[in-house]
Amino acid sequence: MLIFHEAHRLQQYLSRETTPQGKTGFVPTMGALHQGHLSLLKEARRQTDRVVVSIFVNPTQFNDQRDFENYPITLSEDIKRLSEAGCAILFLPSVNEIYPNGSSLEKPYQLGYLETVLEGRYRPGHFQGVCQVVERLLLLVQPELLFLGQKDYQQCMVLNSLVRDQPAFQSIQVVVCPTLRETDGLAMSSRNTRLTTEQRKQAPAIHQALLDMKKAVKPEKLEGLKQQAVQFLTEKGFRVDYAELAEAHTLELKQEWNGRDPLVGLIAAFLGDIRLIDNMILTESGFSSDESV
Repeated sequence: MLIFHEAHRLQQYLSRETTPQGKTGFVPTMGALHQGHLSLLKEARRQTDRVVVSIFVNPTQFNDQRDFENYPITLSEDIKRLSEAGCAILFLPSVNEIYPNGSSLEKPYQLGYLETVLEGRYRPGHFQGVCQVVERLLLLVQPELLFLGQKDYQQCMVLNSLVRDQPAFQSIQVVVCPTLRETDGLAMSSRNTRLTTEQRKQAPAIHQALLDMKKAVKPEKLEGLKQQAVQFLTEKGFRVDYAELAEAHTLELKQEWNGRDPLVGLIAAFLGDIRLIDNMILTESGFSSDESV
């Protein structure tokens, strides 16, 4: 596995190795890798000729400095996992390499409605930082396909918007891969490593709340369904930011359902100071592993 720390060396290598017929896939990560990340690598290897994986803990997307400081760093293990999984190219930049002119935004990204709800509401500035780093990485790597995990549902939609709206990126296809789960249903996440033994036992309740939503949803007002999810999680020891149902393709929050529009359930909740998120497509139509957002 080739490891690049400097952007210009990565670009030189890719320019030599890229052919008109070949496709480059890109998997951006913040490290603390788990099987969910490795599944993105596997899918990228299946669909493209070369895959670049990046590990960069982006300071500009943390609206809580403590969350940034506590983010798990497992670099040596990450490198071992990637090598064993067949990763050929790893980009491992410093903050100065990604933001050589400083990390202040020159102008805000126009994300519209997506920045006003759910993660956008509870983590102000988060998606600006996400777009900032992904734009920089895409300009460096120049991939044809960008691979993302469905666990970060709203982020997938935001990055699809970034790619669609930036002329330099309109040839890039966003590929959303399914959320990988532990045997008890907990969505795989780097933050899971911070859970205590007792919290780890509590954590799958988020998945259960989504399953309950899926089982109970029917054409009617949805407020009771949301309240049931909040009550269930609160009784399980969570502090809930939101338990919402939204139109799956637009993320418009729904107060009632007509029985036709595709719905997604989305939850964000704290166990102690660890914030977990998850989602589930509740109806037949929504994006899946072989479908771009």
